[in-house]
Amino acid sequence: MTSDVDRRPGIPRGERGATTVSDHAVAKIASHVAREALSRFTDSARHVPPGRRTPRVTTSVRPAPERNEHAAGRGGDPANSRPALLGEVRMHIAVELGYPSDIGAQCAAVRREIIERLRTWTGMDVSELTVSVERLHSVHSRHRDRERVR
Repeated sequence: MTSDVDRRPGIPRGERGATTVSDHAVAKIASHVAREALSRFTDSARHVPPGRRTPRVTTSVRPAPERNEHAAGRGGDPANSRPALLGEVRMHIAVELGYPSDIGAQCAAVRREIIERLRTWTGMDVSELTVSVERLHSVHSRHRDRERVR
């Protein structure tokens, strides 16, 4: 069985369509992965109000540079063969966490999972990822109307 691709003459890469992933799509994926990673820290997650659990993500996506066939390892050297990347991402993600909690472990989990999943799901490399804590939600801050916390 031959497909349409097999019947067409060879079209150079620069003249055919390309797969791109938008900044918005990368931000949505990163936000979802961060929420999932933070939900595993149940002590911290229950202190954060439901409306504040979605991280704010800022992304900048650059498409991958054009690769020639020999540089990609298709010229007969399978040892140098790597999957083609669709691009490179620079990202800043701001999260709100419960307090007291292990802030460093939560930020590390967010960072690790975002890098891993973006590489797997989108074929993009994360060149820079900054995770910042925008706000801490204390156990005591929910009951401000009852008494003053110093």
